[in-house]
Amino acid sequence: MSVKKGRVFSGARPTGRQHIGNYFGAISNYIKLQEEYDCIYCIVDLHALTTLETTRDLPQNTLEMAWDWLAAGIDPQKSIIFIQSMVRQVTELHTILSMVTPLGKLTDLPTFKEKVRENPKNVNYGLVGYPVLMSADILLYRATLVPVGIDQSSHIEFARETVRSFNYRYNSNALVEPQAKFTEFPKIMGIDGVNKMSKSLNNDIEIAATAEETSARVMQMLTDPARQRRSDPGNPDVCNVYSMHKIFTPAEKVAEIDTECRRAGIGCVDCKKILAANMNAYFAPIREKRQVFAQDPAGTWDMLREGAARASVIAEETMVSVREAIGLPTLHK
Repeated sequence: MSVKKGRVFSGARPTGRQHIGNYFGAISNYIKLQEEYDCIYCIVDLHALTTLETTRDLPQNTLEMAWDWLAAGIDPQKSIIFIQSMVRQVTELHTILSMVTPLGKLTDLPTFKEKVRENPKNVNYGLVGYPVLMSADILLYRATLVPVGIDQSSHIEFARETVRSFNYRYNSNALVEPQAKFTEFPKIMGIDGVNKMSKSLNNDIEIAATAEETSARVMQMLTDPARQRRSDPGNPDVCNVYSMHKIFTPAEKVAEIDTECRRAGIGCVDCKKILAANMNAYFAPIREKRQVFAQDPAGTWDMLREGAARASVIAEETMVSVREAIGLPTLHK
């Protein structure tokens, strides 16, 4: 049995059914990492509370996300999969870490300012402390690596600074500094061809969509805006449909589409039909597996609880060290 290279932690808010941007931006990477690393994947429902006006759909959204993860290939036998709030130590560590985090540092973060712009009427305490809770997620499980895109490196640096502040103040090594594991993935634009794929912008294509739903969404996709008629030559370099072909279509066919588009040998409708067919073929096995998981919600909850139990063991080991460093009492020794 090969020795794992380190421990990976990553979390995602329970937004319900995942779209293909989520798949290529995170999920497919999760699957690869679990072969070489000790992976912990968390559905961060407490984070979701900072912006949700109602939690009515939260349980179902949690299940929907879990089904997409499992169907795609995240394996609970290889990785720990659980729900953030099921491990209560995370709120304890969050509170403790807030004692070593200057308020001005939090309000100066670009991510906080962005959230304020998005939710001007709901600037709550949890929103301000969001990075502290995020750090608690990572540090609680002594993760050595956190997979992020280069644009998210500031989140990891914040966690690293939090570790240094805590360990310096309490003269300890209770917390471990994580490293960013930068990942590369194709930028998935939404069907509008302008913004990144997003549920909130309604420009997404769900992994779990039916073949008919997928085809309908693909037919709405923006192509070369300068091409007005079927007889007009197109420019694949500015076409969102063509960029998707590079992901879902065999290379020789992509080259053919490039040539035919430029000489008006293929129209946008036909181009979209080819993409939809290939996209549906790609996700068909995942969708089939997902239907099996979705037939057993109780089994999914049991799996998540089991994952939380495994995560709690690691979490309590960390908290024993944290409490001892501070001088707080520990119930179990």
